[in-house]
Amino acid sequence: MDNKTVFITGASSGIGKATAQYFSNKGWNVIATVRNIDKNSEFSTMQNVHVVTLDVTDEVSIVLAVTQALERFGKIDVLVNNAGYGSLGSFESASPEKIKKQFDTNVIGLMAVTRIILPHFRANKSGVIVNIASIAGRIGFPVFSVYNSTKFAVEGFSEALRYEVEQFGIKVKIVEPGYTKTDFYSRSMEIFDGESIPDYSEIVKKVSTSIIQSGNNAQGPEVAAKTIFKAATSNNNKLRYPVGAEASAMMFARWIMPDCILRRIVKMALV
Repeated sequence: MDNKTVFITGASSGIGKATAQYFSNKGWNVIATVRNIDKNSEFSTMQNVHVVTLDVTDEVSIVLAVTQALERFGKIDVLVNNAGYGSLGSFESASPEKIKKQFDTNVIGLMAVTRIILPHFRANKSGVIVNIASIAGRIGFPVFSVYNSTKFAVEGFSEALRYEVEQFGIKVKIVEPGYTKTDFYSRSMEIFDGESIPDYSEIVKKVSTSIIQSGNNAQGPEVAAKTIFKAATSNNNKLRYPVGAEASAMMFARWIMPDCILRRIVKMALV
């Protein structure tokens, strides 16, 4: 039987890169999409991994990447929508341009890749879409209002989409990482709270310090990669897959606790 193929966006680092490595080690064909191939030469030594240039905010780029994937392996069995980045700062200080950029990458780009691959899945009467959301898609955190809103959008989109596509044998899964030790909290994080509104400086400083410390002490991206593989290969109809014990505990708290108590816990932890 031919190996199955996974198409992963945002595979240049962090969870995306770990996921490409994990699927490759499991014998899958991997389409690892990145924005800059020159910076990802290590993939050349990995068996069955084909690196393709893709920018989720450029529809032409998406079409070309999917076309190259099908030319190389003939079929895509799983789509992992991982590309995205975080932003931190008060909502008032976020310019319309930066808000749009966050949504274009984390939401509109994810939708665009999904829409372009769906005809292929429909024709095959099979396929799995794994959307990488976050615990920030279920619980709001201070000074993450813009990022939170994109991940809440991914959650809602995924939950609704699965009703539409299950008739074609297509599954939709949501993977919800918590704190993960990647460059999400450093190089990939955009901080848009400037000195123009100093009233927010104290809360931004407190939260950013807490978040960075938690990220540095967190589990590695390999844990998320393992969960993504489980979601992609499971035969059940489970929708949400929290990553690790901490994320599972937070999701359970979201489910059982009144908002007033959960809000107090979040404030105590971060502010």
